[in-house]
Amino acid sequence: MIYTVTLSPALDYVLRLTYLTHEDVNRADKSEIFYGGKGINVSVILSRLGVKNRALGFAAGFTGQELERLLRQDGIETDFVRVAQGMTRINVKIFAQQQIDINAPGCDISPADINRLHEKLDALQAGDILVLAGSVPGSVPRDIYERILERLQHRQIRFVVDTTGESLQRVLKYRPFLIKPNHHELSELSGVEISAEDEAGIICQARKLQRAGARNVLVSRGKYGATLLDESGGVHTMGIVPGKPVNNVGCGDSMVAGFLAGYERRGDYQEALRLGSAAGNATAFCEGLAQREEIETILVNYFS
Repeated sequence: MIYTVTLSPALDYVLRLTYLTHEDVNRADKSEIFYGGKGINVSVILSRLGVKNRALGFAAGFTGQELERLLRQDGIETDFVRVAQGMTRINVKIFAQQQIDINAPGCDISPADINRLHEKLDALQAGDILVLAGSVPGSVPRDIYERILERLQHRQIRFVVDTTGESLQRVLKYRPFLIKPNHHELSELSGVEISAEDEAGIICQARKLQRAGARNVLVSRGKYGATLLDESGGVHTMGIVPGKPVNNVGCGDSMVAGFLAGYERRGDYQEALRLGSAAGNATAFCEGLAQREEIETILVNYFS
C-alpha cells in the first residue's frame, strides 16, 4: 500500500485569460477549482494508474471539506486529520501572457494535530511506501519529516521524500527509497551551480546524495528530461515530449507517481523512469493532472 502525506493541501483556483493588465478590471475567460498539494497530486496520478493508495495530511474548515469531497468524487481514498482552527488554503493560479501563482498560507496545526498524524502513520506495515511531499508549513516543526522517518525507520517501510533544502538534507541518513530534486534544488543542496544540460555535473552531485544515504535519486531537468541514478549503480536518462507545454503544476508529482507505479509493476528502474517520464510529460500538456489514457498514449508514442 502507498500512503501520501500533504502537510498543507490546497484548493487551486485557476483563472485563464488572454491578457492580464494592471490598468483595468480583468475578466477571466475560464475558471476552475482543482485539489492541490504535492502528495495529493501523487495520490491522484497513482489512482488513475490503478495503484491503490491513501492520501493523508491536514484539512480544516469548509475548504477542507470541499477538498475531501472532490477527492472522494474522483475515487481517491483519504484519511485527513481534521484541524479545528482556520481553513485549508486556496491558491490562485493565473494563466495569461505569463503564469502567476499566488499561494496562501496554510491553517494553524497544533501539536495535538501532529500527534494524530503520527498515530495514523503508526498503522503502516512492512513493505508499505510512504510519500512525504511538499514544503513544511510555518505552524509545523521544521524537522517533521525527520521525526516521521525516525519514528518509522525500523519498520521496513520505503520512504519517498520530495521536498527541498534542509528538510531533505535531514532525512538522507534514513536511506529514503527515492528523492526527486529538480536541477535547481540539486544546486541548492550541493552548493554548486548546475545547469539543466550539464548531465555530468548532475550525475556527480546526485551520487553525493546517494553516498549521504538516498537509495535512488531522480533529477528532473526541465526541457532536458530527467536523469535517474538507481541504487544498483545504473544511470538512466529520458527526454521530453516535443511541443509547447500548457501547464507546469503537478508535473514533478506526476513523475513521482508514475515512477512508483512503474516500479510496482515490474520492480525495474528503467520501466519506472519510463512511466514516470510519461506521466510528468502528460500532465505538462493538460490543464490539470493527466488522465490514464493521456499517460499511456505518451508512454507508447514517446517512451516505448
